[in-house]
Amino acid sequence: MLKSLQWKMVTIFVLLVMAIMAATGTFLVLSVTNVYYSMFADEMDSIFTESLIEQMETGTALGEDYIQQVLSAYTARMGIDSYRNYYIIDANSARVIDSSAPAPDSFSMHTQNLIVALSGDVGNYVSPQASIMDYAVPIRGEDFSYIIYVHDTKEELTAIIQRIFSIILQALLLGVTISLVMGYFLSRTITTPIANLTQKAKGLAEGEFESKIDVKSEDEIGTLTETFNDMSAKLQEAMLQMSTEKNKVEAILLNMTDGVMTFATDGNLIHINPTARKMFSLSDEETLQFDEFFAQHQVDIRLGDLLYLEDNRFMERDIELQQVSVKAGFVVFEDELDNTGSVLVVLHDITRQQKLENSRREFVANVSHELRTPLTTIKSYAETLLDMAEGSDMPVSFINTIVNETDRMTRLVKDLLVLSSLERSDQLKKTEFNMAVLLSDVVDTMELVARDQGHRLKLKVNKPLGNFYGDRDRLEQLLYNIISNSIKYTPNGGKIDVTAGQVYRSVYIKVKDTGIGIPEKDLGRLFERFYRVDKARSREQGGTGLGLAISKSIVEAHGGTISIASKINQGTEVTISLPVLPIEQQDT
Repeated sequence: MLKSLQWKMVTIFVLLVMAIMAATGTFLVLSVTNVYYSMFADEMDSIFTESLIEQMETGTALGEDYIQQVLSAYTARMGIDSYRNYYIIDANSARVIDSSAPAPDSFSMHTQNLIVALSGDVGNYVSPQASIMDYAVPIRGEDFSYIIYVHDTKEELTAIIQRIFSIILQALLLGVTISLVMGYFLSRTITTPIANLTQKAKGLAEGEFESKIDVKSEDEIGTLTETFNDMSAKLQEAMLQMSTEKNKVEAILLNMTDGVMTFATDGNLIHINPTARKMFSLSDEETLQFDEFFAQHQVDIRLGDLLYLEDNRFMERDIELQQVSVKAGFVVFEDELDNTGSVLVVLHDITRQQKLENSRREFVANVSHELRTPLTTIKSYAETLLDMAEGSDMPVSFINTIVNETDRMTRLVKDLLVLSSLERSDQLKKTEFNMAVLLSDVVDTMELVARDQGHRLKLKVNKPLGNFYGDRDRLEQLLYNIISNSIKYTPNGGKIDVTAGQVYRSVYIKVKDTGIGIPEKDLGRLFERFYRVDKARSREQGGTGLGLAISKSIVEAHGGTISIASKINQGTEVTISLPVLPIEQQDT
């Protein structure tokens, strides 16, 4: 209870009264003491004037009796009583000749004022620290010298101070009592509204938003109460909105066909919806840890890469389970202060899509394979007709068209078969070869074609590439496709630079030209099958629209990446990155 605000305020009131009374009492005691000392000194100075001292010095010839008579006349003025007395002392022998009362036990002949008087001056120094007050006057005569010494034991001053202390103590007790009563009631005017606010705040913490606090004053407490009521209403509205949104999100997560998992930055599971649990056959009570869980399913991903590598804030991985195929998307969420909050994993069931894709691939492969024989037959008959048409009236142009279109269909079927084989990486015939030699051979071969169109084709290898483990024929096909595209779509007199090098465990190859460039809207679709930027020109060049799709498949079959950057009328740059596998992984 004593720790409450109300009793703290009461304590402040009491301490304030005590401090004021202590300061007042101290000041009063010091003032009375100083006044008493000043009155004593002034009173003695007014009695022992120069004329009186001269009169007494003249009367020393008459003896001690004359001095006693003079002092007796001034007894009342000196305030002689039981605590203040005078003494007539022989200056030569320090003997007390006469006094108004016997000398007390505390009487001393070695006070500062007596010593001053013995030296011939008036001793009128009053010290608040001394236990007595005294006054000494030297009387010099021709035959005898005396000292009139007034001694005050300060009993009167002590009695006055004790009385003052008694009054101060009584006033202090009365003041403390009044401050307790007034402090209690005055503090209630402040603590009661605060207590109501505290109670209301506890209610808010427990979800009670309906009740309001009555505003009973127009001061700061009243303003605080109004503000609190307004805050309570707005908080209630915000909580209702949050509850509604939470219910919506929960309903979406529970009923969506995709799996959703959320992990904290320490790797522990925060949330998982029923679809995700069903995908991985997890029980409701089972807890997960990010790295251990995905390592168990052979997924090459680490939580630290997502959280701390800026280039890996979003990743996708394919997960093969017993009955389903899943594509997992990993994304890092940040709060309003740009601090990493959690990792969201979205799981898409792509089992049906993969089955359809496999069916499509098989269909394309089968159709392409079946078309080879009839196309060969059509071309043979067309060439026979072309031979028979020589010297006759048969339309040769029609037959040439049949032959050309058959050749184009044959190239298309051939490319489709290549794509089908590349979609299975086990079809690659990997060997160890020198990448620099491969690049040099390809550039030397294409240099003749480039020179025919007035182009300058150059190769630059920044550092020794060493041996590379891969399918040499497919990589050669890849380089031919890219360089031939640069030659085709670069105006006469252009420049084509092929640059190669090695960074860490990857070989990079860049093919940069000064060609016509590619519109930005088409860059994202360049690697799609049969996609052409300029369809009419592509057909004129004899392209099938599968060259870049084949190039991408070759790169991905080797575990690499390919990208294209281009600007209209400024040229195009193709970047290929191929990982260099360690020796122990080359046969796996």
